[in-house]
Amino acid sequence: MSRQGWDVAAQARQVARRLRPGSYVNLGVGMPTAVADQVDPEQRVIFHCENGLIGYRGLTDGEEGDPDVIDAGSRPVALAPGAAIVGHDMSFAIARGGRLDATVLGAYQVSADGDLASWATPEARLSGVGGAMDLALGAQRVIVMMRHRARDGSPKIVRRCSYPLTAPRCVRLVVTELAVLDVLPDGLTVTELAPDVTFEELENATDAPLRPPPPPVGQGTA
Repeated sequence: MSRQGWDVAAQARQVARRLRPGSYVNLGVGMPTAVADQVDPEQRVIFHCENGLIGYRGLTDGEEGDPDVIDAGSRPVALAPGAAIVGHDMSFAIARGGRLDATVLGAYQVSADGDLASWATPEARLSGVGGAMDLALGAQRVIVMMRHRARDGSPKIVRRCSYPLTAPRCVRLVVTELAVLDVLPDGLTVTELAPDVTFEELENATDAPLRPPPPPVGQGTA
């Protein structure tokens, strides 16, 4: 890889393998849309997006997309067997009604307590929080897929968010290009490191306390 850690496709695979078989999952705008390309069809995951697609998949190599069938990020996708297209009101009723097993969202910051800040920074030109608030509060499990650092190099995993919150204490899992982290009641635990990343490097890129990943099977502590 040209830069440290997983590329976006590999990062999406880390998210995809942690989706429960048969689950009903929303993919947010940005990096999370790549998850639809990496999920194993045998997982039978049903993808939902804000613009009203229920049951879609990523395009296969060489497959031509329909310009009228797009995900929340306006990326062409394909309808899976049994798919439905519904209005925005129904789509948001699904999100707000607790019907989603999980949502995968991007973020500007995630705190050690699982607070999510995903809609405003001093530099961002956005008019409002949008559907992320509904998804963060309505989904049973919130997964964040993002870069570990901001463009200026500052950590995006922090002790406390300095940006306006989308929702408090909602994030359960964070997947960056450097690692996979569980957000637990007592803090952040690293469950997997990217192959070329050390725990010390991860700590230096993070502004919150971390617990290291468990030792490999057969390698207990002395």
